[in-house]
Amino acid sequence: MALTDVSRPTDIAMLTDLYELTMAQGLWENGKQDDQACFTAFYRDHPFGSEYAVMCGSAELPELVENLRFTDEDIDYLASLSAPAGGKMFNPDFLEYLREFRPHVDIDAVPEGELVFPREPMVRVTGSILECQLLETALLNAIGFETLVATKTARVVAAAKGRPVAEFGLRRAQGPDGGMAVARASYVAGCASTSNVLAGRKYGIPVSGTHAHSWVMSFDSELEAFRAFAQSSPKNCVLLIDTYDVREGVENAIIVAKEMEERGERLAGIRIDSGDLAKLSTYVRGRFDEEGLDYVKIVVSNDLDEYTIQSLLNQGAPVDSFGVGTKLATCYDQPALGCVYKLAAHRASADEAWTPVLKLSEQPYKRTIPGIQKVRRYMNEAGSPVCDMIYDETYLEGEGASRGTTLVAVNDAALVASVAGLEYRELLAPVVRDGKACAPRETIEAARDRCSAALAALDSAYKRFLYPQTYMVGMEIGLSRVRDELVRERMAQASSAIPWKRI
Repeated sequence: MALTDVSRPTDIAMLTDLYELTMAQGLWENGKQDDQACFTAFYRDHPFGSEYAVMCGSAELPELVENLRFTDEDIDYLASLSAPAGGKMFNPDFLEYLREFRPHVDIDAVPEGELVFPREPMVRVTGSILECQLLETALLNAIGFETLVATKTARVVAAAKGRPVAEFGLRRAQGPDGGMAVARASYVAGCASTSNVLAGRKYGIPVSGTHAHSWVMSFDSELEAFRAFAQSSPKNCVLLIDTYDVREGVENAIIVAKEMEERGERLAGIRIDSGDLAKLSTYVRGRFDEEGLDYVKIVVSNDLDEYTIQSLLNQGAPVDSFGVGTKLATCYDQPALGCVYKLAAHRASADEAWTPVLKLSEQPYKRTIPGIQKVRRYMNEAGSPVCDMIYDETYLEGEGASRGTTLVAVNDAALVASVAGLEYRELLAPVVRDGKACAPRETIEAARDRCSAALAALDSAYKRFLYPQTYMVGMEIGLSRVRDELVRERMAQASSAIPWKRI
């Protein structure tokens, strides 16, 4: 994409993997394009060793659906593709079908800023199977990376213990789209600002930044460079003092700070971008305080992450704020969330009952959950989340008040719990109905506030960096039994199809 095109491309239909289109053609040729399907998007494993993830990207889903159109240019390109064995890859009649294609799906999603956990649906898509299939790649692209970035940010912000964190990873991000996604997701999850001016303009995020080492190096002396910057940006003056030597740099910063005071101005702060940040920040704080400049803030950067920040504060480093770039913007220690999008139920028409389906797999942890899934989050008396229940209303077990109150842990069938008497709320909310947005797009501030409240409500045992307590995600017992039955049926079918023999 062009550098000037910073929003998601409008040609969403072509932002897809080729096999989505070849499957769509196969469905159309077999007369199954109008069969009904329900897909869920979820992730399997905890990111960064965390016990939770922060949902992000779901606000973009209505835009994806509404822009799912095939232009004449798209059709011409697809018509030009050749199959590996020769001939055209796509049937001309199918391409004409795509020319008039309009999606009419329903989408329910966890709102941005909410916490999500492994195996539970982050997004549920219902509609014709062809429509659902064509949305897969763009949908996963929208929620996977932003959720990963938001989760990393939440950890970094938690480590900072209330000190502002500025995101400035644009130059290290994976392209223009990545840089925009990082700025947006990191603000949702608690960053105070971004260096990305374009993101600031587009999303209304506060922007921050002053000067680089090159500014200092372009003058004959560091003191001259500091004086020039203070004259140029007296209301936004944070001096980078480690170009040559921090101890010399702080002395020059002190000179400039006192000169600014004489003009009725104030040096906002200094930044240290290298060396032993704990030791150097302590020294710098001491020098400023000795000179009566206790208002000057100390900002540190240099490949920071949650563990480095935690270590600095544990050492008592007098740091006022943090600049975090590469390791946040690239999700350095885990570059992908591993979101998947799986068929959970199907039916031939809207008049029929849903048939639950699952992927069995030779790897048990890849077995999916069947049914038209919903999620309830249960809270204790203090309002803190204690567990999530995946359920399908068709299979709820129990009578009266006990109906749908027993859950079986997704990853441990021996772990059964009762949620009788606990308050709960539904997590999935309608975002698209009949292919159109069903509510105004909420502000980024609303998502940010939701994230802050969700993290505050979560027990600290689930938020610690080392060995966090496991948060229980379970299936309602009726759904669990449906899943077990489907597994047994599929395994029996597989066994009968294999010509076993004694060896």
